Amino acid sequence: MRYDISVLYFFIDNFCKVYEGWESARMIPHPGKRKRGCNMALSELLTIMIGYHLSGYKCFKYYYLYEIGIKHRDKFPKLLSYNRYVQLMPRLFLPLYVLLHSLRGKETGLYFMDSTHLAICHNKRISRNKVFAEIAERGKTTMGWFFGFKLHLVINNQGQIMALKITKGNVDDRVPVTGMTKDLKGIVAADKGYLSKKLFAELYAKGLKLITGIRKDMKNYLMPLQEKIFLRKRFLVETVFDKLKSYLNINHTRHRSTANALINWLSALTAYQSLTNKPALKAFSLIQN
Repeated sequence: MRYDISVLYFFIDNFCKVYEGWESARMIPHPGKRKRGCNMALSELLTIMIGYHLSGYKCFKYYYLYEIGIKHRDKFPKLLSYNRYVQLMPRLFLPLYVLLHSLRGKETGLYFMDSTHLAICHNKRISRNKVFAEIAERGKTTMGWFFGFKLHLVINNQGQIMALKITKGNVDDRVPVTGMTKDLKGIVAADKGYLSKKLFAELYAKGLKLITGIRKDMKNYLMPLQEKIFLRKRFLVETVFDKLKSYLNINHTRHRSTANALINWLSALTAYQSLTNKPALKAFSLIQN
């Protein structure tokens, strides 16, 4: 995947100037304990982390030592050692969280909703996993059982992320829906896992209509043609998940720290939001509920 690290740094540096201004004015929580100083600027640390997900590399250590340490060494005059950078990664949580929130998509009235699994190890190694032993849970998808977490997403018809939540692997898909869609109005398409009369009534009362397919043992019901066509385009959210996993490296099983695992997920989602060629359904931009 092609990306310009200078353009990426320019964008992130402008954000960091605003963020550090908020931090100095105490508009953003600041950790109480004293932190050891760092020669690299926050914008440089974020550029490396987000750039990794845009670079196409599958190994962060190789990306850091070769792509950053050799190819772009002139752009980072005070580059830290790899081990020191990994130690500093937890500091990026709040800046990444704020940056991702600022890149929230446009409210178009047309949304798709789904979840995907984030496995943290192979099923054969579940009993030996100590990093996530008391945090992750076993869950089941259409592809089988896994051990880890779930990523819940709501996107618009332009492929932009509107809301997200990361839960344990055994959480029902319908549980985080209310919180993720509290400010949205229009139509949201989802799969059969979101079937619920109570959830439909709750969302409809707020101005958001939930449309899903039906199970084989359910009574058929009529649906407006536009909504039926829109429901068939639910593959858009699956395309987003595929892009996050295949190209942006959001999921791998080599995490040795829960904090750094979260940083990996947030930076991958931020990298996706920064893309200019997101999958989209522009033909449905005129549909109104």
